Amino acid sequence: DRMSAALIQEQSAVSFGSLSVPETDDAADDGFSMQIITWNVGTAVPPDDVSSLLGLNSVDARIDMYVIGLQEVNSMINKRLKDAIFTDQWSELFMDTLSPFGYVLVTSERMQGQLLLVFAKYYLLPNLQDIQTDCTRTGLGGYWGNKGGVSARLSLCGHMICFLNCHLPAHMENSEQRMDNFESILQLQQFNGPAANGVLDHDVVFWFGDLNFRIEQYDIRFVKSAIEKNKLGILWEKDQLNIAKAVEPALNGFQEGPLNFRPTYKYDVGTNTFDTSSKKRKPAWTDRILWRVKMSDCYDLSPNPRRSNFPDGKSSHIQVLQHVYRSHMEYLISDHKPVTAIFSLKFSHKMQTPLIQLQVEDEWSKPSDAVVRYRMASSFAKSSWDWLGLYRVS
Repeated sequence: DRMSAALIQEQSAVSFGSLSVPETDDAADDGFSMQIITWNVGTAVPPDDVSSLLGLNSVDARIDMYVIGLQEVNSMINKRLKDAIFTDQWSELFMDTLSPFGYVLVTSERMQGQLLLVFAKYYLLPNLQDIQTDCTRTGLGGYWGNKGGVSARLSLCGHMICFLNCHLPAHMENSEQRMDNFESILQLQQFNGPAANGVLDHDVVFWFGDLNFRIEQYDIRFVKSAIEKNKLGILWEKDQLNIAKAVEPALNGFQEGPLNFRPTYKYDVGTNTFDTSSKKRKPAWTDRILWRVKMSDCYDLSPNPRRSNFPDGKSSHIQVLQHVYRSHMEYLISDHKPVTAIFSLKFSHKMQTPLIQLQVEDEWSKPSDAVVRYRMASSFAKSSWDWLGLYRVS
């Protein structure tokens, strides 16, 4: 778990692994682009096409990494047994869609109906290190994984990033329980290594999922009328998550873009019509994407700041910008609409020289050609948990 490594052919030399040498400041750096997707799929069979969800049809799209968090993936016992033997349908769909564009599945984590997938462009694999995953059950007092959180963390160019996909308790009256569950997840999720043990120890945290927060006070007629008149700002004020951000210490520092899209729940399956069943659930922005930049890393406010990851001891400034925050009404298979956000991350310093460098022949025409030579930096701390990943690049 100490090193993620990828074998990437690029002319006659390839490199992979951990990171060690910082680059000089690059003012012209456009940053690192990332798209996060959250979708409660309601146990549905995957659609035939997710290209528009991933933005693959966009001419100017340049995404370095995709992070996909799903909730309510079919987890009936017969389905889970099949998924344990074969790749589940959702993972297969995203792999088949992204692979032709040069993306590699870096890591994944599954807990019953929750699924987290992290894809990166193959050329970024040498800059990824210390990849770990975790999961926390909060259903039935912590014994059942229908609710809870799955996470993946990694070092990106020397900066610790954590992705947390949550499915929190439902219903209007359970706002306090949702916060209790979130705090339990933060407390229970722990990672190995000195850099960042807890979720909030990371330089940047992305928190997303079916967080299940609802719109208080207003009745369903008022909510629907405000939506039809595009007066969404009125509803933001009574959104339980927005209210909680102002008073809950666990949410300090978490940011979210404006909710300039229709509530993503609850729809009649197969339509864009809000719930017409006997339950008539009030529309709500249950599906959210938030982020948090560690204050001590960006502004050096901590009296005992964490020791710098960089050999020259320079502080690490990270800027996170959100460019897109939207829902996708065209997907009709679930009573939730998927939500996506596109971010750029800009680092004041980056570690880009791998601790491990490999050399491999351009083509393997016979078995004797299949030899890889590698060289380790003297500063590389070896471990029995180190591993090499061999990826096929289309």
